[in-house]
Amino acid sequence: MSATSSNTVTGERADLLETLGKARFFLRFTARDLTDEQAAQRSTVSELSVGGAIKHVTAVERQWARFIVEGPEAVAPADDPQAWATYADGFRLLPGETLAGVLADYEKVAAETDELVRTLPDLDAGHPLPEAPWFEPGARWSARRAIQHIIAETAQHAGHADIIREAIDGSKTMG
Repeated sequence: MSATSSNTVTGERADLLETLGKARFFLRFTARDLTDEQAAQRSTVSELSVGGAIKHVTAVERQWARFIVEGPEAVAPADDPQAWATYADGFRLLPGETLAGVLADYEKVAAETDELVRTLPDLDAGHPLPEAPWFEPGARWSARRAIQHIIAETAQHAGHADIIREAIDGSKTMG
């Protein structure tokens, strides 16, 4: 077993956590020194803002961590209009939401996911994916695959946030 305690991991789990941690760092770093107004600003034709990217990644990570534990029931049905409205709201800061609040929620979700990765009995255990037009019928994802998806989603949106931030004030995450 690669987990040696609830706080120390080795091998594959350590690699997964390190890779996810690095992607999270770059996403959070993109938001450094932004006001709430700047964090909510759309600087491209996309619906995304820096705060919205963090909010979206938080929701995605929460959902896929729940999928690892609960299976496809943790994912809202693709034909649920309320789920789609919530999903759309997840790309922007809504009135009353703050960058500090979004970052705090992200930290909470990240800690929960990290603990799941550390303590999951079997990364090969999986579930069928929920029925949706974007999933192959009958496909299954292991816990490992769901964690890899969280990593990919985080890294992708860290890049989006970097472009949005650069268009706001010229700041870059790297370089």
